Amino acid sequence: MLKRKDLLGLIDASEAEITEILDLAQDFKNRIKRGEKKMNYLDGKTVTVLFYENSTRTRTSFEQAAKYLGATTVNIQAGTSSVAKGETLVDTGKTLDAQRNDFIVMRHPMGGAPYLLAKTVKAGVLNAGDGINEHPTQALLDMLTMRETFGSLKGLKVAILGDIKHSRVAKSNLFGLKTMGAEVAMFAPQTLIPTGLDKLGAKICASREEALDGADVVMGLRIQLERQKAGNFPSLGEYAANYGVNESHLALAKPHAIILHPGPVNRGVELTSGVIDHDRSRIEDQVLSGVAVRMAALTLLNEYRKEQGL
Repeated sequence: MLKRKDLLGLIDASEAEITEILDLAQDFKNRIKRGEKKMNYLDGKTVTVLFYENSTRTRTSFEQAAKYLGATTVNIQAGTSSVAKGETLVDTGKTLDAQRNDFIVMRHPMGGAPYLLAKTVKAGVLNAGDGINEHPTQALLDMLTMRETFGSLKGLKVAILGDIKHSRVAKSNLFGLKTMGAEVAMFAPQTLIPTGLDKLGAKICASREEALDGADVVMGLRIQLERQKAGNFPSLGEYAANYGVNESHLALAKPHAIILHPGPVNRGVELTSGVIDHDRSRIEDQVLSGVAVRMAALTLLNEYRKEQGL
């Protein structure tokens, strides 16, 4: 089982921990496909979903995961909570602890916020995305989808293209994939490549062709339109022409290469509709992988809590 109270990032996750999560997630995914949606791993437990940012896929999949496991779920949107009245994160955490919450799933615009909350509460904290830092369960669901296709992550070439600078998904994938023995090739405009990423193990490519050449996995990242005001690139049209992926570009990857995207996708920008809807696209399958991975994370953290008497 995981020897930790919280799941905050993959930067310090071991190969054994990642493998354990993926193995259990695969089992859950198979069971869901067979129609099993009522399990009792979290009977009597409460999972609070605390989001300070908007979300559809991550929020609903965590809620669904908790419900499939038999937990009671509470959904808190920061804009309609006491946060809007000025309550601090620490005080919110103390309130949730006093209510005997077992798990808190949090998304926050500030990097490091889940770490602060985890130090404050007895509940297990799962990071659903903190600023531009990490999004561990998204990377795990990506890895589950890859492993289900190829059998192993070791030796795969994963090409990641898009807004890498602002992407917590890219960072968690880099940490996790490198730990599991994959090569991570990244390509984006220079304004969207953070300095020092190569020192963390990424191969920074000089061209789209270099990144895609021989790739087993092609992963697009959402261009964060809300950040375009910073002038990171001249226009969406120019970005699509010089950095996006269409079907002819996809031909540079291996014939069996799969296509991933964490969503939501800006069609025609980072990926064309032909790529998104390609028969090798696994974008929709990633959604089910997400439910399974979050079920696995909650279950393994709960086992640790039982062992520790929490």
